[in-house]
Amino acid sequence: MQYRAVLAGCGAMSRGWLKAIAETPALRGRISVVGLNDIDPNAAHHLAMEFGLTHAAIEPDLEALLAGTRPDLVFDIVVPQARHAVVSTALRHGCHVLSEKPMATSLEDGRDLIARAAAAGRVHAVVQNRRFNAGVRRIRQTLESGVLGSLNAVHCDFFVGAHFGGFREAMEHVLLVDMAIHTLDAARFISGKTPLAVYCHETNPASSWYAHGSVANAIFEFSDGVVFTYRGSWSAEGANTSWDSAWRIVGSRGTLLWDGADAFSAHVVSGTQGFFHPLAAIEVAPPADAAQTHGHASVLLDFLDSIEAGRQPETVGADNINSLAMVFAAIESARTRQRIEITA
Repeated sequence: MQYRAVLAGCGAMSRGWLKAIAETPALRGRISVVGLNDIDPNAAHHLAMEFGLTHAAIEPDLEALLAGTRPDLVFDIVVPQARHAVVSTALRHGCHVLSEKPMATSLEDGRDLIARAAAAGRVHAVVQNRRFNAGVRRIRQTLESGVLGSLNAVHCDFFVGAHFGGFREAMEHVLLVDMAIHTLDAARFISGKTPLAVYCHETNPASSWYAHGSVANAIFEFSDGVVFTYRGSWSAEGANTSWDSAWRIVGSRGTLLWDGADAFSAHVVSGTQGFFHPLAAIEVAPPADAAQTHGHASVLLDFLDSIEAGRQPETVGADNINSLAMVFAAIESARTRQRIEITA
């Protein structure tokens, strides 16, 4: 089946969406972009020229564009502050919606969008593309195999000196809201545990080029006694980690390390003698499904497949709000300097 899609928001992020569609045959044959929406028509025109979308209608008024094109899907790539209005409008027009993260700027708005999607009988999902990579899937599969024993802890480091310019550099809680949610969502997926509470300390160094909150350190309590720690900075120069963070997964029998790129190392205890018990290297399992390792393209495919199968996609809003709740609990903890329980 081919789906008619309108893309709302024609800024820099939209290019990643259109590139994923153009470069993935299974998507290119199923999605026809029939409309482009942006408050700046010039941005939409430039995007149309860049990706050969000369047939697409261009309209700054989303209501008018949806009424005129009658799409099946809306791809929501607007700034977070505009998300609730865009998703609500798309659902009201009977469209399924795939949104950029975060799914909302508050838990109240997130819950409202979940209710609206349910009432409309439409799918609203969120692009958590970083859980759809080979590394994250391999860690999940290795843990499920039991080779590391029971999970004790997940530790993540994210240090990237990113000079975006634009709206991010004016945002409050920029790291937690705009980037940390990727790692938090992946940790929730990898562990298979429920986030229960958090203590977070947030800062913004004098050398930071962001207005607020470019650094955060958080300790999350997960179910079954699992601890997840996050150390992150978007204003740390000199030794960038991967965009997917550097990971240490500690099990009852051993530890798995992943640099967030291609390097894995995993060892388990192989004996009981000596001060340090002897270790044996183990193989990190391959992903259970290679089709789920292509980032943005895999999210889009899961979204379309779920619509056709009448099921919920992996990153449906009703589940993804749990990752959003981690973010807002961390922000509240940083603000109050208190341990905050997490409730979606």
